[in-house]
Amino acid sequence: MAQLEGITAPPPPPPLPPQDPTVILDQLPPKVRQIQAEVAKVVVGQEHTVDAMLYALLARGHCLLVGVPGLAKTLLVNALARSLALSFSRIQFTPDLMPSDITGTEILEEDAATGHRRFVFTRGPVFTQVLLADEINRTPPKTQAALLEAMQEKTVTVAGKIYRLEEPFIVLATQNPIEQEGTYPLPEAQLDRFFFELLIDYPTHEHERQLVEQHSYTPLEKLRSLMTREEIVRFRDAVALIPAAPNVVDYAVRLVRASRPNDANAPDYVKRWVRWGASPRASQYLILAGRARAACLGRFNVACDDVAALAPLVLRHRIIRSFQADAEGKSTDDIIAALLKDVKR
Repeated sequence: MAQLEGITAPPPPPPLPPQDPTVILDQLPPKVRQIQAEVAKVVVGQEHTVDAMLYALLARGHCLLVGVPGLAKTLLVNALARSLALSFSRIQFTPDLMPSDITGTEILEEDAATGHRRFVFTRGPVFTQVLLADEINRTPPKTQAALLEAMQEKTVTVAGKIYRLEEPFIVLATQNPIEQEGTYPLPEAQLDRFFFELLIDYPTHEHERQLVEQHSYTPLEKLRSLMTREEIVRFRDAVALIPAAPNVVDYAVRLVRASRPNDANAPDYVKRWVRWGASPRASQYLILAGRARAACLGRFNVACDDVAALAPLVLRHRIIRSFQADAEGKSTDDIIAALLKDVKR
């Protein structure tokens, strides 16, 4: 602002003191309950999945949703985005999908007035806040890799230029576990980028009966927006300040290290059933997700119970089973359940 000659401008006002994170997070549990109720208007019986996606959002992570067709995975993600007032994009992954179909591309544009031509970047669907990557294992690795930079760095690079994605940004990718013909399994490096792997199972008898009885369609447009972008950013910053006691951190580290067959303290069944255990990123994610879970439950500290509750979500796509585990019919969740039983808190 221009300053008048001979008049001294008043000093700038002092910055506002940072708000107490506990005061901010006191508002979070009621918001979570409202969002659960709002999403339940269109999707029945997925409360735990909604919780997990909120934990990932608050901890700056991404989720892989695994489930058979017809379980309303796409509807669930869309409903959550609407209840959070976040922009939503959906990409249907197919064998002919190109990386530029995700990130966007530069096109040659001519100025009608001057006749000059220049390249203009046209943004792809990745420029959103909630991105649904539908059936991500149906596209080749080159296109799958186009998501890696966006997921990890929150940026997109096209023609040597870097474009930053708007926060908050979360990728919710779906995968069909039964129809594997014509699919491209996700490489371990990309799987490790996902915060959680969430198993979407068939509804219970009661939930399915409720779904059939209602037989009515609630348009997504009628869902209320219960949280703003600014609130989400504020909650995220406050969640990051939640402390984790040394014994909780130690429990998370011991749990992850016990999943590695070459670790001296690994149980015998891990050495028999596991080829590769979880990386140190899993230890970090257990604490980061534990902070989000604690905040959503109204606590300002991470407990061992948070780590134990989130262990299947964090570890199930990071533990690679051996042929012996296949022969004995041991699933990854079986191995995690045994670890949770044997590793002392």
